[in-house]
Amino acid sequence: MEVKVISTKGNATSKSVKLSDDVFGIEPNDHAIYLDVKQHLANRRQGTHKAKERAEITGSTKKIKKQKGTGGARAGSIKSGTRVGGGRIFGPRPRNYHFKLNVKVKRLARKSAFAYKVKSEDLIVIDDPKMDDIKTKDFKALIANLKLENDKVLMILGEKNDGVYLSSRNLKKVKVVTADSVNTFDVLNAGKVVMAKSSIEAIEEILN
Repeated sequence: MEVKVISTKGNATSKSVKLSDDVFGIEPNDHAIYLDVKQHLANRRQGTHKAKERAEITGSTKKIKKQKGTGGARAGSIKSGTRVGGGRIFGPRPRNYHFKLNVKVKRLARKSAFAYKVKSEDLIVIDDPKMDDIKTKDFKALIANLKLENDKVLMILGEKNDGVYLSSRNLKKVKVVTADSVNTFDVLNAGKVVMAKSSIEAIEEILN
């Protein structure tokens, strides 16, 4: 499919780029997307959560009351999880949430995410942005030219560009990545996906 290339000034150009049907035109696979996003979010977790159990609570080991003759249940420890101030029963412990996913499934998920963006017309192709100076003002002007000030934007570059990346860092609704680091979660989490012209070929090569 052919997509018109927009200039960084926000104007339509005479250039167009062909998107591969094997990447941008497939029938999306929702289960592959689910697995890839689940893995991405799981791998981001630190897993450092910890609650104290009864063996780790500071407190006396003396019997709280007489064990017999009170008419109530026996109570052996003030550190019991059934008492206020006692240890947590089956509380969280540090653990690793990472799990593996087949490369083919991850590729299918990314293709499906791009296919969804193409179907909803939320994918824009622009000329490669060039920024020699690191100025957030210049990057905001670029976003304004594309009329995306109120959208959550993911910009994909063909290769690393420190000028563009550093200029966008202070903007909450914008994320800039390179073609070799884009993931399914970022694509679906963005309202609009803005792709530099050079990133199309790079992504098609990676996903095929």
